[in-house]
Amino acid sequence: MDLNTLNTIEKVKKLIKESNNIVFFGGAGVSTASGVPDFRSATGLYNQKNDTGFSPEYMLSHEFFEKHPDLFYDYLKENLMIDGVKPNNAHIALKKLEDEGKLKGIITQNIDGLHTLAGSKNVVEIHGNIKDYYCTKCKRKYNTDYIKQFKHQPFCEDDKEIVRPDVVLYGEKLKDENVEKAIDLISNCDILIVGGTSLVVYPAAGMIRFYNSNKLILINKEKTSMDKKANYVINDDIAKVLPEIAGY
Repeated sequence: MDLNTLNTIEKVKKLIKESNNIVFFGGAGVSTASGVPDFRSATGLYNQKNDTGFSPEYMLSHEFFEKHPDLFYDYLKENLMIDGVKPNNAHIALKKLEDEGKLKGIITQNIDGLHTLAGSKNVVEIHGNIKDYYCTKCKRKYNTDYIKQFKHQPFCEDDKEIVRPDVVLYGEKLKDENVEKAIDLISNCDILIVGGTSLVVYPAAGMIRFYNSNKLILINKEKTSMDKKANYVINDDIAKVLPEIAGY
């Protein structure tokens, strides 16, 4: 780390030590140290070639799920249903901050469920969770073990209709309940830490505009369009930085 980054980290550590009203807003970069691929980096899912003839973004859309459920599930199982993934130091640092009463909530764009697996309690998964599934007709709930029994798309035991993941696909709107929870957390916090996200996915990224204070901390390997608006910017791996600024 260069001297400017080290100085910023020391300032942020002091802020966190003095605050009991912190909210974290995170994206794919939080989970890459756990072996979960991100989407938009050079090695991310969106830049990996596949032999279907369709773009990864389209394959994760509501329209594609409706038209090609077999290919949708093939892609999902190969790229997003990853076995043996565990929380990394970033997830653990956030859990410790919550245990101390300093962190009031986590808002995540990720669908891997790792914050909950790490033990964090107040987690808003604005894009859903890849571990949860439900029947498109009767809404009966299923888990990943049930989904893996099928070679391609899974069907409900009760009415034989297709089962889908409880995630927000491209072309679908966020759940109002999750949006309200996220905005409430952001608009009422003292410190907002934004980490591991390129901030290009809307409407999720737009939630940051509801932050009303002057302690916006942005942690991301790459520069983002929000860097100039943040009060503190650290361009480094969040799995290294979060434990450091949290004092662990």
